[in-house]
Amino acid sequence: MPNLLWPTYDGPGDLAAIEAVPLADRGLPGTTYELLVRAADLWPDRVALSVLPDGDRWEQPTERTSAELLADVHRYANVFHALGVRRTDGVALLAPNCDELITATLAAELAGIAAPINSGLSMEHIAELLRRSGARVLVAAGPDLAPTVWDNARRLAHQAGIETLLALGPTGGSAAQAEAYPVDGLRVGHLSVLAAQQPHGHFLGKPPSATDLAAVFHTGGTTGTPKLAAHTHGNEVTDAWMIAALGALDSESVAFAALPLFHVNALVVTLLAPLFKGQRVVWAGPLGYRDTQLFANFWNVVERYRISYMSGVPTIYAVLADHPVDANINSLRFALVGASPLPKAVREKFESATGVPLMEGYGLTEATCASARSFVNHPVPGSVGQRLPYQRVKTIQVTADGDWVDLPTGEVGVLAIGGPTVFPGYVVDRGPDGAVLDGLGKVREGWLDTGDLARIDEDGFVHLVGRAKDLIIRGGHNIDPAVIENALLAHPAVTAAQAVGRPDMHAGEVPAAFVTLAPGAHATPEELRAWASDHVPEQAAAPKTVTVVATLPVTSVGKPFKPALRAEATREAVAEALRDMPTVTGVRGVVENGTVVAVVGLARGAEQTSVTEVLNRFALTWRLELS
Repeated sequence: MPNLLWPTYDGPGDLAAIEAVPLADRGLPGTTYELLVRAADLWPDRVALSVLPDGDRWEQPTERTSAELLADVHRYANVFHALGVRRTDGVALLAPNCDELITATLAAELAGIAAPINSGLSMEHIAELLRRSGARVLVAAGPDLAPTVWDNARRLAHQAGIETLLALGPTGGSAAQAEAYPVDGLRVGHLSVLAAQQPHGHFLGKPPSATDLAAVFHTGGTTGTPKLAAHTHGNEVTDAWMIAALGALDSESVAFAALPLFHVNALVVTLLAPLFKGQRVVWAGPLGYRDTQLFANFWNVVERYRISYMSGVPTIYAVLADHPVDANINSLRFALVGASPLPKAVREKFESATGVPLMEGYGLTEATCASARSFVNHPVPGSVGQRLPYQRVKTIQVTADGDWVDLPTGEVGVLAIGGPTVFPGYVVDRGPDGAVLDGLGKVREGWLDTGDLARIDEDGFVHLVGRAKDLIIRGGHNIDPAVIENALLAHPAVTAAQAVGRPDMHAGEVPAAFVTLAPGAHATPEELRAWASDHVPEQAAAPKTVTVVATLPVTSVGKPFKPALRAEATREAVAEALRDMPTVTGVRGVVENGTVVAVVGLARGAEQTSVTEVLNRFALTWRLELS
């Protein structure tokens, strides 16, 4: 009898056979809690987590088996339940990665709804996310883990009317190592201390169902405050299974995780998916991939823990390619890469330096996490991968009236995704029954408008050609251009402002802004850039350049036309990178069928290799023109 949970999934040709069996017959757990219980039942004594204190103490992990993890999740969830958290209530999580945060996240999904938040956001944005999440409890990095985060959390909890503030300690630290400092009118304590007083054998409340909300994740949007995308338990478990089903991964595989847990990739790819096969996950310390000591010791970490696969964004692999391999890394089968376009040069340099293939993927928060993945043994150049089992993909044209028209296979259009991982909507408000959800025009009849331009080949491989949406993705981090534009519009000399992504060799792209000034007003680009840096809600949104123009481009009906600005930003970035090459006669940025193309003029007969090497370090479309 075939194994219904684990079909053969080794190449693109397996997709049809997998989908011949209805997903409902696969026997997937219904919730993230059921997934954890299953892992504890099947592999109670197997190490599930090895959490490093930091990149320097990589040989001193805190470790827990699957059974121990389940017991701790019960304790933490029972704390939340005792504090009044019920199925529609939020548990906000504001902390860098640590051992306790992993437990708290799973426990929040069991007792209520997990709401992970990036502590790097502005206080105003965090406060609004707390309100929309319906958080009754705020779990935050304690004073001995991240003092600034703890100070901010104390102020935020009081202002937002949060009932309880609970501190997390550093990995490997003793409970209640630092004073939590009480706040008037607010329960304050250490989560681990309270958890020690709770039963570990079961959850005292009613467990969730597959259709209940498991988490809400903030993501970039078209308004000032990040949108809050809701995930059901069914969304998360299904997407995690699709990733775990990859035939190259077995129960002996070891994953490496270093992305922050407010990122869906960290939760779905490196926490939930490994639970399906009882895989061990080695977690980096609170700085994650920003820990310089982690990079210095990285290949030793791979050898020490026999890492099989890892997940990161292109910038991570660009940095690792410059760190000579000084250990035995034969265990590392492949590295997953996504969140932003992968430059050809980054792929070639990393694979050449390490011998480890990069497996590209594609996904977005509104489709839970992953929707397409490539195959190490079946490369399809230019593609981010084949659609995952049971997910559907198509391209559409959105008409002037807002109608969706399906396009033929192979034709470029807006990528739409359907299937069991499509989210139920954004949290737009709170009502008497909990979160108020709205697709905000992005979901129609079960299909999600991704905002990305793509073509899909006959085998279901997705080829991205650009973005219809305006988001700027800096090293995998979504930046809403509106926050940059609003900051610049607050300058007394600025009358209009638009921000776009400018190609960048390291970060994929960085923000660039274009402004117009009032008649007679004067402001230098450097002055405006400094102003924006001081007024944006997070430093990642500070524009690299600000360009003063006479007018901003618009469409025939007077709407802003950002592709033209992206083309100009592309021209500036490429021209700067090639400025010392005398054979380059000029650089243009053009928009062709919705795609921004860098056109580089080259003297006839000139050597091209050095120019193409530079261009391949960008994630962009380019061509050479001989003159």
